[in-house]
Amino acid sequence: MLRTVAPPSLSPSSPVPRVADPDRRRTSASVVLRSVLEHGPVARSTIARLTGLSPASVTDHCARLAGRGLIREAAAPRRSGGVGRPHLPVDVDRARLVAGGVHVAVPYTTVALLDLRGRVLTERRLRHDGAGPARVLARAADALTALLDRMPDARPLGVGFAAGGWVDRQAGAVVEHPLLGWRDVPVREVLGGHTGLPVHVDGHARALADAERLFGRVARGSRSALHLFAGNMVDAAFATHDEVHHGPRSQAGAIAHLPLAGGAEPCPCGRTGCLQAELSERTLCRRAREAGVGDGTDPARVVDAAAAGHPAAVRLLRERARMVGRAVGLLTDVLNPESVVVTEIGVIHRPDCLAALRAELDEERAATVAPSSFPDSVLAVAGGSVALDVLYRDPLGVSPELT
Repeated sequence: MLRTVAPPSLSPSSPVPRVADPDRRRTSASVVLRSVLEHGPVARSTIARLTGLSPASVTDHCARLAGRGLIREAAAPRRSGGVGRPHLPVDVDRARLVAGGVHVAVPYTTVALLDLRGRVLTERRLRHDGAGPARVLARAADALTALLDRMPDARPLGVGFAAGGWVDRQAGAVVEHPLLGWRDVPVREVLGGHTGLPVHVDGHARALADAERLFGRVARGSRSALHLFAGNMVDAAFATHDEVHHGPRSQAGAIAHLPLAGGAEPCPCGRTGCLQAELSERTLCRRAREAGVGDGTDPARVVDAAAAGHPAAVRLLRERARMVGRAVGLLTDVLNPESVVVTEIGVIHRPDCLAALRAELDEERAATVAPSSFPDSVLAVAGGSVALDVLYRDPLGVSPELT
């Protein structure tokens, strides 16, 4: 028989618990942890000044966060003027907890471990080789386990999963990924079953928008930000006031079939000039093959060829960047964001491509555009940031058993 606990009796002088108190504690803890992330190493007194919380509240939250392995004292005590209580700065603890990351792209899956500052500690790429979703996810779980075995002192707080297409965060599922042929894949259930860890799921454009908001150079602190992802899949995310917009069933950001001015690439939908058909890395690779640039299987080889001075490779990358600039113009005309981050292989690695993109915009709008903050690890960061975003929104949700 289940045991039940009677509710405590309240005397007339006992304070009545307020329903909002747990939410208030979670919000305050999140504010404190975000302040440490942005300013650490930072003194508790400075956190109180930055957040508007009382010194006693900051001290209490810091103790809770330290107990969960999220922050630590960053340096030896420092005294102000040689008298009084020493200042003990705190910083994000990068040594104890890690976030697992899984990003499923069209040709391969990236599996990684990230520290609490969003830095990639280790990663692996696993080619799909025609495997279906169950096999792809099982391999990813096995690879995560292998990475964790190499870091025996690290404790995983959870796994973040990101992919293109229609990804329903609340359901924890890939609803539709047309290039992979995935439909209604219960990612949270499958990965959780293999790993025994909490699994959080989102689309990769939204995941990277969160990564930029937490760890990036440009969008952090912006009141509104647009993120455009142009890989094999092309999609976008829009954030305002520290919240990425998801929409019903997380369908926001589906821009694949927006018409792109000057586009002439046939699309499977039957039209020409759709944004994804024009900007997809598949299109870039096919055009590179036709121009005699490599074998047309890997966009990174087009970038390498351009770096070696291959004129056709340079032309293809600049042309693609110009079309990305037109896509940015289309989206910013509607959304008018304060900052724009673009994840596109040429723009990330070549200043001339960034210049070509910006040339398609007016001067004021061009100044708001920057490449991804994670040029060498963008897919690993996308996966891990799904879990890290959950952490920074509710740090008290981390189980003390992890520490």
